[in-house]
Amino acid sequence: MVADRQRGGGPPDPGEDRKPQSDEAHSAFTPPLGVPVPAPPEDEHPTSEFAVPDGVAEPEDRRPEGSAFSRPASLSYPEITPPLGTPLVSLTKDAPWQDRMRTMVRMPVGERPLPERAVKEEETGPAVPRVLDLTLRIGELLLAGGEGAEDVEAAMYGVAHAYGLHRCEPNVTFTLLSVSYQPSLVDDPVTASRTVRRRGTDYTRLSAVFRLVHDITSQGLTLEEAYRGLAEIRRNRHPYPGWGLTLSAGLLAGAASMLVGGGVVVFLAAAMGAMLGDRLAWLASGRGLPEFYQFVVAAMPPAAMGVALSTAQNHVHVQASAVITGGLFALIPGRALVAGVQDGLTGFYITASARLLEVGYLIVGIVCGVMMVLYGGVRIGGTTLDPEAALQRQERPVVQIVASMLLAFSFAVLLQQERHTVLYATLNGGVAWVVYGALADTGRLDPVPATAIAAGLVGLFGQLLARYQYTSALPYVTAAIGPLLPGSAVYFALLNFAKNELDTGMASLTKAAALALTIAIGVNLGSEVARMFLVVPGGAASRRAAKRTRGF
Repeated sequence: MVADRQRGGGPPDPGEDRKPQSDEAHSAFTPPLGVPVPAPPEDEHPTSEFAVPDGVAEPEDRRPEGSAFSRPASLSYPEITPPLGTPLVSLTKDAPWQDRMRTMVRMPVGERPLPERAVKEEETGPAVPRVLDLTLRIGELLLAGGEGAEDVEAAMYGVAHAYGLHRCEPNVTFTLLSVSYQPSLVDDPVTASRTVRRRGTDYTRLSAVFRLVHDITSQGLTLEEAYRGLAEIRRNRHPYPGWGLTLSAGLLAGAASMLVGGGVVVFLAAAMGAMLGDRLAWLASGRGLPEFYQFVVAAMPPAAMGVALSTAQNHVHVQASAVITGGLFALIPGRALVAGVQDGLTGFYITASARLLEVGYLIVGIVCGVMMVLYGGVRIGGTTLDPEAALQRQERPVVQIVASMLLAFSFAVLLQQERHTVLYATLNGGVAWVVYGALADTGRLDPVPATAIAAGLVGLFGQLLARYQYTSALPYVTAAIGPLLPGSAVYFALLNFAKNELDTGMASLTKAAALALTIAIGVNLGSEVARMFLVVPGGAASRRAAKRTRGF
């Protein structure tokens, strides 16, 4: 019957309402039957705090908030850019940058103003990586040849600028070159670097690189032509053979010994000792020994020759100290010293520190080689070497001028200079000694200011000749300062150390260091004076100071 009522849809049985309900059908807080439900208090709001307030229309695309991952209606925002675009936010430049940046930070990311990107045009110039590679290769040859860091940077920037890379920034240190190019302020920079692992003294190659840079910047060589010229420079062999370099080393030592008062016997002894030391240094280099040990073995034969002649003074009266002094002239690293001081004066302090540290290591190698021989001769063999003997030199102007020019000539050959520059370097060295002799011997001026004036003239003439020839100033300067190098002061310091006279030795060593720094500063000052009177291309109003001004 019940089933029939369900199928027929008849009225329910009134007895079913009187059936007791289960405990789940009502709550303990439900009012009893017959008690009216009280109205809710006016201060209670059962709605969510995220509900839209009265008077505010709900968004049409509001989604139900049933899911925990659904976006609340109060945080509604369009998923795409509005048809009229995002409103432009303009920040005035008159406000301090702190306020402008703080306003930017507080803005939502989607509302921050962005710089307009420039439309890129098709690149018609040379490829940027190839230009940077050519720039680094040219800078590597210049730095390896001993050129100053400022001149290397100038050459690198000139090459990059010639090929259209105007936003280019070269950077030079002692062993690392880098160049960075940024097409515009909104483009990513392109950076390349190259490491200098080997150095050499080939001023012929250095002059060829300078001519290549001049052709690139003035005649507009293509990249292919520039690479072809660079390959020819690398393939060129040294202008002088090995035996010619050995003879030049002996000639330099002999001329230096005559410069400090030696005679024919001293000339021959100094030349033999220097040539033997040069051959031993070549042997050590072929065996892969570092340059420090090459200087140690190269300094020992001249010192041994001087000790031997001092032992034979009963039979042959010679100045043994002049023999050792002449050998030291051939070993003092004047090229690296001048380049190091020049880098420091122009603001490249890291490169200057590294080069001066290299000079210090090489001088320590010379000291070790000479000291071992002198200590063995003075302490073990009983040889007597008088430091004052070399100071009592006679004034022989003609002989000394010829010796100074001969010293500069042999120094130029050792530096592998071009043949047409050897004559200029020789004459410049003779002028340097004439000025020094006139001030120190005739005018009785202190050797330090006399050396500074003579080195300043060398730098002045060298810079003028270099600008006239469109090449580096090093071939005209480095060999010319050879007669001014403090070879005798270094020898006196070493001899006093060997005789355990430390105070006198330190005084001589300090004098040698002062003379070396004076030479370098004088050369740089002469170059700067020459640049002051040169006409700057392009009609520039003034020439900027090097790197930094007054430490700021």
